Amino acid sequence: VANGLAMAGSPVFLCTLAPLNQFLFDRFGWRNSFFILGAVLLNCCVAGSLMRPLRPDQPRVEGRQEKRTCMDNVGKLLDFSLFKHRGFVIYLVGNVLMFFGFFAPIVFLAPYAKHQGVDEYSSAFLLSILAMVDMFARPGTGLLANTKWMRPRVQYLFSFAISYSGICHLLCPLASGYGGLVVYAIFVGIAFGMVCALLFECLMDLVGPERFSSAVGLVTIIECCPVLLGPPIGGTLVDVFGEYRYMYFLCGAMMLAAGLFLFAMNGYNYRRRREGPEDVPAPILRHRHTHRKPVESATPALGALRRDPCTRSPAPRPLH
Repeated sequence: VANGLAMAGSPVFLCTLAPLNQFLFDRFGWRNSFFILGAVLLNCCVAGSLMRPLRPDQPRVEGRQEKRTCMDNVGKLLDFSLFKHRGFVIYLVGNVLMFFGFFAPIVFLAPYAKHQGVDEYSSAFLLSILAMVDMFARPGTGLLANTKWMRPRVQYLFSFAISYSGICHLLCPLASGYGGLVVYAIFVGIAFGMVCALLFECLMDLVGPERFSSAVGLVTIIECCPVLLGPPIGGTLVDVFGEYRYMYFLCGAMMLAAGLFLFAMNGYNYRRRREGPEDVPAPILRHRHTHRKPVESATPALGALRRDPCTRSPAPRPLH
């Protein structure tokens, strides 16, 4: 729930961003509009500089300290042993497939509406509709994922959200007129909110809180490639075929494939986790092994002597 509420802030700004972009383009041109938007987004740097962990001051240890290499520092921040974690690898492969088709349909939604004859401000308002639905879908998904029945199956809920988003993109070219695009924006807003609310929640469910920060770093680094390549590939399809529907077909197929892949592999992973604790994080494994039952003696009489405090020999008296 907290994750969904925290991530509901971005749709609030997106509701006003699309009409604001259109107004700035009409008033100042695209070059000055980018300068204005860049100045607004620079405030994120200030906010990011304030978000740092509060740690108690540690006393300095005087003496000779060992020199650390660059790879030692990187290994301290990123846990590369996560690539041996079966659940993490499944999550990573599914997310890479998903992000190839995640952002392109939203980026090209307003141009697609203009291509169908919708005016500029009405086309931009489609993104506002999507953002308003997204704003309520994120905390709602957090409440659903926190229920007693859904919590053990949160990976399946994430797979369903991705598949549902892919189906919406596949059906988008069938929408006719502005009313059809509004319906598409509403359903995609629900899917977008569900995916964003569960994105990091599912990762923590797989790797545990101790390794979560390192897992987020590795996932974010690798996911940059499909996030960067997805919209240009979609734009290339639009330029080659002169239509937007092939771009929506490709993005929908990629997301549907990612959702089905996660459905199948998460089911396999759940079965393997029931068979053995191979994928349990290291701190939890240590916790399990520390709670062992006391070993009983092989001789019943000796075991009874150990269990009965009355049969123990008295402690020796101190010598005066």
